[in-house]
Amino acid sequence: MAKVSEKVSSVIDQSDYLSRDLSWLKFNERVLDQARSPERTLMERLKFLAITASNLDEFFTIRVGSLYNYLDYHKQRVDYSGLREIPFRKALFTAMQQFSQEQQAVYQNELLPLFQKNELRIVQIADLTRHEQSQANDYFDRTIYPTLTPMIYDYTHTFPVLLAKVLIFGVVTQNTDVADGRKILSGDEDDRQRLSFVQIPANLPRFMTFERQSETLFLPIEEIVRHNIKKLYRNVEILAVNLFRITRNGDFTLEESDDAEVDFIDEVKQKIKNRRLGRVVRVETQTVDYSEPSVEWMIKLVKKRWEIDDYNLFEAASLIDFTSLWQIIKYPDFKDDMPVPHPPVPPLGLNREKVADIFETIRERDLFLHHPFNNFEPVLQLLEQAAEDPTVLAIKLTIYRLAKHSRVTEALLKAAENGKHVSVLFEVKARFDEENNIREAQRLQKAGCFVIYGISKFKTHTKLLLVVRNEGDRVVQYAHLSSGNYNEETSKMYTDIGLLTANEIITRDIAEFFNVITGHSLPNRYQYLITAPRNMRNQLIELIQAEAENARQGVPSGICIKINSLEDKAVIDELYQASQAGVPIRLIVRGICCLRPKREGLSGNITVRSVVGDYLEHTRIFYFHNNGKPKVYGGSADIMVRSLDRRIESLFLLADDRVKQQAIHILSYNLRDNVNAYELAEDGTYQKCQVAEGEEPFNLHQRFFDVNWSDVMQARLFEGDHQDKPAPEIHLDESEEHAIANL
Repeated sequence: MAKVSEKVSSVIDQSDYLSRDLSWLKFNERVLDQARSPERTLMERLKFLAITASNLDEFFTIRVGSLYNYLDYHKQRVDYSGLREIPFRKALFTAMQQFSQEQQAVYQNELLPLFQKNELRIVQIADLTRHEQSQANDYFDRTIYPTLTPMIYDYTHTFPVLLAKVLIFGVVTQNTDVADGRKILSGDEDDRQRLSFVQIPANLPRFMTFERQSETLFLPIEEIVRHNIKKLYRNVEILAVNLFRITRNGDFTLEESDDAEVDFIDEVKQKIKNRRLGRVVRVETQTVDYSEPSVEWMIKLVKKRWEIDDYNLFEAASLIDFTSLWQIIKYPDFKDDMPVPHPPVPPLGLNREKVADIFETIRERDLFLHHPFNNFEPVLQLLEQAAEDPTVLAIKLTIYRLAKHSRVTEALLKAAENGKHVSVLFEVKARFDEENNIREAQRLQKAGCFVIYGISKFKTHTKLLLVVRNEGDRVVQYAHLSSGNYNEETSKMYTDIGLLTANEIITRDIAEFFNVITGHSLPNRYQYLITAPRNMRNQLIELIQAEAENARQGVPSGICIKINSLEDKAVIDELYQASQAGVPIRLIVRGICCLRPKREGLSGNITVRSVVGDYLEHTRIFYFHNNGKPKVYGGSADIMVRSLDRRIESLFLLADDRVKQQAIHILSYNLRDNVNAYELAEDGTYQKCQVAEGEEPFNLHQRFFDVNWSDVMQARLFEGDHQDKPAPEIHLDESEEHAIANL
């Protein structure tokens, strides 16, 4: 295993910024940490191990793929760590090799020993009874064998195009001439060997299962194929068989065409195909026996062909591709081993999740939603009621990702069928959801909806919904703004915030914003919205600078931001300046964080924590103290270059005092958590928070289900953080009214 040199380590340590890619790898380590937790069931732990594997697949496909766009085309790149592209590649791959070994160690040393107690086992052919072996061989003959196609590579056959993220056998066979009934070896060592590949179709289950009285056996499909491999090579001597799985470069952003005449949808479809044929960036293989000449020859050949080296080769002592564990996790016999999700609770201000008239409810007051603790149902009800309501004139919506069987799509189709104007901006470039989004967008277009397929070079990532309703004497607009997608499935797994409002200022802003992204309009300034790529970076910097100036004037100040990723240098530099001015800054960053906290003279007043647990943290909240009159924003944007320069994003001001206080309460719980939280140290490492002696465990993913108004109104982030007392809330019981009255 290669190690990072002292010189490289010194460059990384001296940089004022943390590497984006190395920081992401630290995030995946925190996910892997969940698989280590003895407090979780085996199935939960396997789930987190599978998540780390799918995360890593995407990381190689996109981020490592992007790095190779620089390496292969000799483009210059300097990482935030200060390293150029070649030394950085070595540092990154060294870290990824170490992480891969940690994955394997967790699986083999911590999880496999628990299988027997949980009445399951991953087996090989030799572990089966004679009858079970017969079943496995019959399954190969009837189902697997017809799908397999050996693809030879030699001087008469070109190197085959192998698919990414499928299991592939590399098979070395002996090349022989048959004459007069005798085998005559021909040529030198290389000429006597032939390499071929056998791809196992991805649409076949990874495991064949056998039910025994006391346990369930899972036989990997590759073991069935390996056992029967000679049926594909009759009368040929097999010298070596080795299992591979490759990952290809799927980052095509540098290749995007500027030709306006190219059909946009066809272009996206072609790029999806190109992703499947990109250069190889990783080869996973079962542990290689280099003492076997034929195996060594095979490895040497594929490395040369794919232009890779030992850094790209990831050896697994056991199972390749931990994403396949989902088949075991979802096996019916183990259903009870996964915890039952806590049912969602009604949002504060509602006694129930579904109301008789969602329009009347929103007219009365802004409604703040916090998913998955609150159901996504009010948003779906707004869409579905709007689709049927004869007084609704128009529905406008931005879509980034949808559920596979989407109630959102069905509501929009119904609205179009009922003669309403439906405008949908469908982002077909949403990575890995392109095909689903194109299919759903075309369904809507055929139904008569006005569909826009994204905006030129920008991805539309903002989450906005506007419903226009004729209420007799006036037209009223209703809006939903969110940090998360219009996806009722992920709303059960991701933490997000949403705002349902009829506030005329914000609905007017949203109407203007839709005119910008669907037509040709450039408003001077929004009152409650901050948008990208127009001026979000500048406005965030202005808000940070205002806190720094307050600190210099001796006025109370503070910044608390909760996002997924923090990477933009310009904003980071302003946070450094604010820290040096004396502003206390508390950052909650789930994943990538390029800001280096707690460095003397640079960021001594900045703390960074990450929350990783039962739900994927996706909420984005921006809090600025503003001398005791906080400005709080929610929205779709992270502090990343792509978010601020290459995406259409929005942040929305939480103007209603009660809604603002609910967002502050969310931040306060994130700062209190001592079960799911990790603290980022100055050297870039993360330390898991521990429950101190005499302290109660505080798990925010459990506590948010029990929130009441008293909890919300007591939440504070910084000294001097006091708001004006909010107006009395509707539907409060006596204890909640008492809590507000005593604020």
